Amino acid sequence: MAESIQKNWLRVQVERAVKGGLTQAYETVKVDPEKFVTQLRVAYGVPVVTLRGLYSVDIRQIEDVADSVIRSGMRVAAVEGAGLGLGGVVTLIPDLSILAGITMRTIQKLSLVYGFEYNTDDEIAELWIAAATAAGVDISRELLEKEVVSRFVPKVIQKIAVQASKEVVEKWARRIISLASSLIGAGLNYYFVRAWGERAREHFREKHLQRRERIRAEEAATLLPEGAK
Repeated sequence: MAESIQKNWLRVQVERAVKGGLTQAYETVKVDPEKFVTQLRVAYGVPVVTLRGLYSVDIRQIEDVADSVIRSGMRVAAVEGAGLGLGGVVTLIPDLSILAGITMRTIQKLSLVYGFEYNTDDEIAELWIAAATAAGVDISRELLEKEVVSRFVPKVIQKIAVQASKEVVEKWARRIISLASSLIGAGLNYYFVRAWGERAREHFREKHLQRRERIRAEEAATLLPEGAK
């Protein structure tokens, strides 16, 4: 009984922390697309001047950059989690709010790596659909079509927070309750960014390949003789 009460308490605290972190990320955390394109060119050697250029880059090079982005996010999250985890559950729960921001920033970078911006309402909604997919939440397109983005995103954040709290309780509750430490904080953060990053990468990769094919078809059509169109 006592363990069940502890788990329920932990789930509520995690849900609240993740929801707060994602809400703050929605309002304040944004990777600048232009600066990121420069980073792709300078730091990773990707020969692009715009995000559209990514659709003609070798997909293997894009995959390498995506791997690097996920690993970088994992390292940042692990270091941050190790520091705050030293305070046990008292600091581990607030740490999840910061983790949510780190994870969302990683997903934003993955979005840009695969050529997708988030300037319009539709693009912002797609970014949060990707975040939901990364969290293992299935978001119906009907929900998006019925909602403006300002109402859609908070609903997605709530669903992600609920799912995240379930994952923490299922995978980490016993260890967190019995021995909250810096190792658990680091491990929890490392797991979240890796798992969510990989799921987000698969989501963006599939959409990237679909758009790449459409662009190739459009370019091929423009090269056809006038009478052949």
